[in-house]
Amino acid sequence: MSAHFVFSAAIGSLISWSDGTPRPPERHSKKLAVWKTRNSSGRLIRKADSRILGSYTAPASFTLHEGDIGSRGTIVVTIFRTFGVDSTLAFAVIERPPIGSIRVFDRPGPSHDLIHLAANREAAEAWLKLHPHPMAVLEEVTADQVAADHVEGRAA
Repeated sequence: MSAHFVFSAAIGSLISWSDGTPRPPERHSKKLAVWKTRNSSGRLIRKADSRILGSYTAPASFTLHEGDIGSRGTIVVTIFRTFGVDSTLAFAVIERPPIGSIRVFDRPGPSHDLIHLAANREAAEAWLKLHPHPMAVLEEVTADQVAADHVEGRAA
């Protein structure tokens, strides 16, 4: 599927991307590291409409949270990947957020980022007590959002 379809997927969906090349053998560590940057997966946390930057118009884009690096509960580096809808990579929706799950956003408004996906409201509120975000917004995943994905041909 193209990046245009991923842009319309639900926030919190798990998305994979690939350049279509075969995975190199483990013994080729440098080639494997490059391949992994072009073939991986992450959770959809942000969507941004196209915008004008001086004389350049940046295409609409989406950001995926690929992972965290750290130890003993301390995150040192968070890996995000941002793709424009004009990307030539192949994308696939691996998993959608379950109906009834709760998305925790860092702030209200259209430029918010998903910071956590909880199984239910109680779990989201418990997570917020451990990870305080003063402007956090909770949003439930509804059946209407999942139905819209199926109607528009975005079935996983």
